[in-house]
Amino acid sequence: MTRPATHIWRLFLWGMTAARHRALVGIETDPNTPAPVSRMARLARWAALTSKAGQPDYAAAFQKIGPAAIKLGQSLATRPDLVGEEAAHNLLALQDSLPPVPFAAIEAEIARSFDAPVASLFASIDPVPVGSASIAQVHRAVTTEGRTVAIKVQRPGIRDKLARDIATYEWAAAHLEAMGGEASRLRPRLTIANFKRWTNRELDLRREAASASELADAMRGFDGYCIPTIDWDRTNGRVMTIEWIDGVKISDRAALIAAGHDLPALARRLVLAFLQQAISAGFFHADMHQGNLFVRADGTIVAIDFGIMGRIDRRARQWLAEILYGLTTGNYKRVAEIHFEAQYVPAYHSVDEFATALRAVGEPMRGKPVSELSVGQMLDGLFAITRDFDMQTQPHLLLLQKTMVMVEGLATSLDPSINMWEVSAPFVREWIRDELGPEAALADRLRTDVETLFRLPELVRRIEERYPARGGAPEPPLLPVIPLMWERSLGRPRWPGYLLAAVAGGAAVAAASLGGLLG
Repeated sequence: MTRPATHIWRLFLWGMTAARHRALVGIETDPNTPAPVSRMARLARWAALTSKAGQPDYAAAFQKIGPAAIKLGQSLATRPDLVGEEAAHNLLALQDSLPPVPFAAIEAEIARSFDAPVASLFASIDPVPVGSASIAQVHRAVTTEGRTVAIKVQRPGIRDKLARDIATYEWAAAHLEAMGGEASRLRPRLTIANFKRWTNRELDLRREAASASELADAMRGFDGYCIPTIDWDRTNGRVMTIEWIDGVKISDRAALIAAGHDLPALARRLVLAFLQQAISAGFFHADMHQGNLFVRADGTIVAIDFGIMGRIDRRARQWLAEILYGLTTGNYKRVAEIHFEAQYVPAYHSVDEFATALRAVGEPMRGKPVSELSVGQMLDGLFAITRDFDMQTQPHLLLLQKTMVMVEGLATSLDPSINMWEVSAPFVREWIRDELGPEAALADRLRTDVETLFRLPELVRRIEERYPARGGAPEPPLLPVIPLMWERSLGRPRWPGYLLAAVAGGAAVAAASLGGLLG
């Protein structure tokens, strides 16, 4: 187990790096920051010989600290309630890129992971990587069968480095939450726990391959959006081989126009693809930044990099759809009721007061030009009222919030006039009708009742095992209850017995003494 002094030293070094980029000024000056944390931030700034003046660059600070910090910064970009709106906006620009690992080390990692010569798997591998991120880097290759593929290979030693840093994050979060107050409401321990789970999932490339396969199944009927095929024979926990994609990055607007693509149609399809994944399938690509989406010559949007995926259960999806639809239509009372039904807001608050707070967020955006409407702005407004209504962080929605902001940013870059609400509303309305309408309610009831009916035989068998049938002998008669001499009645005072024994013993001694005198 790592000693507290080691955790403190790591935090101090990271703090000095953050201070050099003026990334601790907000923590130092925020009135909600616990006093010990504020003092540590001030000490790190003094040690780094940095003043408070200047524009903070949170993304550069996390980039400089290392791979685990890059991943943490990307997850904190979804938490303006925790890090502030300015920091969250800056962290959205955090690029997950590092200098590449030498090709010899990558080649050795491939051979070691498969316990086989690289030449037996690939006819050729381009030594220059096409991408180099914090956890892995990607090379173009040709298989021995002649197929062009992309190979994603983990950086050697990255597992140990991430485990070490995350242990310090856990230690710091536990101590921060124990300070109570606002730090407790924001649940930093749960935030780090989710971050750890996401990171561990990224470290197993077999799970990433499985996520790609599952998403491909979920999107099979959606035209114009596809997932590359996994080469399972050349995939293991540290190496993933996937179909090579030729296309234009969705962020390269000029290249898309030159290729003759319809940008407004691409933007609309991107939004609907996200809604299809998040609301219909409950399983979505949660890292939909500009580097992970390409457009083929035929206009098909292709997603890559499935290390971070989000999952939402059916009940939460129903709540989410109703919340989105209520916000788009101005039905703030229903949105407030859903928050109470989902227990996002404690029951001791007023539904009507919460509806008014929601109206204060939503109404200023209604009636404005399309270009000024923003999902990200709406989410920031919702975060702002969570403190007043004691809303705890909902970890299962963090990835969703992050992805919604990413999708909106990409869609707006393709089509500045797109209205996310207008695109989303018909899809959400139809899904609500299909999932929450009378037919859906009847179908759910029938399915539940039939499942219950099919479980009855098993239930009867378990009851019979617990209460077996009587044998062939006749039922014995009831026998009288006879107390046994060595059993004591519970709760009855024992002193009368002790007194009687003492009197009897005294009488016996007296009788013996008298007999001796008479004799």
